[in-house]
Amino acid sequence: MPVLQDPWLEDQFMLVFSKILSQTQLSQPVGLVVIKDAQINAFAVPGGMFALNSGMITASSNMDEVASVMGHEIAHVTQRHYSRSQEAFKGQGLLALAGIIVGAALASKADGDIGGAVMMGTQAALMDKQLSYSRNQEREADRIGMQFMYGAGYDPESMADFFETMHRSTSRLSFLPDFWLTHPLTTERMSEARLRANQFPKVPFRAQQSDFDIIKWYTAVISGQATDRQLLALAQSNNLAGLLALSEFYLLQGDYDNAQTQLNLAKKVNAEHTLVTLIQTDIYLGRNKLDDAYQTIISKQIITPENRVLSYKLAEVYIRQQKPKEAEQLVNRFVNKNNKDIIGWQLLQQAANLDKKNPMRTVNVLRNRAEVQYWSGDEENAIKSLLHAKRLAKENNAMSARIDTRLKVMQDERKLKI
Repeated sequence: MPVLQDPWLEDQFMLVFSKILSQTQLSQPVGLVVIKDAQINAFAVPGGMFALNSGMITASSNMDEVASVMGHEIAHVTQRHYSRSQEAFKGQGLLALAGIIVGAALASKADGDIGGAVMMGTQAALMDKQLSYSRNQEREADRIGMQFMYGAGYDPESMADFFETMHRSTSRLSFLPDFWLTHPLTTERMSEARLRANQFPKVPFRAQQSDFDIIKWYTAVISGQATDRQLLALAQSNNLAGLLALSEFYLLQGDYDNAQTQLNLAKKVNAEHTLVTLIQTDIYLGRNKLDDAYQTIISKQIITPENRVLSYKLAEVYIRQQKPKEAEQLVNRFVNKNNKDIIGWQLLQQAANLDKKNPMRTVNVLRNRAEVQYWSGDEENAIKSLLHAKRLAKENNAMSARIDTRLKVMQDERKLKI
């Protein structure tokens, strides 16, 4: 899937996601990705991966609504809905096949209409049972997800608000968004959500709407869902979200002059916002003003060295300055804590490629590339990359041993998956 690789956006949603996750008893870490897709959808899978479409973010009115979707999807995982569905319908495929065979026999020997009716009836009964099971799971995910989001400090009314907003919007469409195809919405379910939300005490504090507006419009820009006309209208009211989004919009088009003009206006509203620093650094990088880019990012990163987004932008500057060692040292601190960090591995791959004096240069490029491939779901090519690295490192016993260890883990996990 077209995953948006944006560290700032990832961290904004991971902050919310972690709060909700803390309300559960899930022991393993759960991954969160934002998918570049305008369709309103979100899903969770048994391995612990949660995906949120960019269209879901831009359709939401506030962060509490996004949190309601996260809570709902996390509840699907905690309640083992996928596994329970698989177990519940293990024998249903054989029953359906038997009905089709009997129907076909009747159709060939007697009345074709009777045979067709038997086949249709068998399949309709199966579909009805699956739909009923799915509806029950959705209601359970609503109930438990609402508890999770409230415990994390988000307003449960937002789940009911989101349902109603989506119901109104889909009534004007000639098709159903993917979210409703996988998450059947009924009037009864909407009413239950509202009644249940009303039973919770009022949430004393809500996140700043202006903060969510920045996230929403930034998402719209980097996912290609915003037009310059929309952004210009928003920016004309001196709205920080609009100014930052329009600056990023021009930056992505390579229009550095207009990007800088809009960013200068944003600085007058809030010069300390992290996106101001990131966009300014990118404008300087685009213009090949590497010293200016370095001074812009280091002034912020040195104050909060634990900030992943600022550190990764600094690593990007180091790579452009041909300083691979500094970039590797910076990124390794984060990758060692989270080995699933694809952006971190991509930066390490770029840095390793620049280290031309290192005899293990190609081996290190292949090792880092293997991690990018592996955590992107391409296990087969990840294993091939490591096998290639192993052949090149055969004279280096220490490196060969490191590669062998990692290769065995990848191969064993690949076997389990198959």
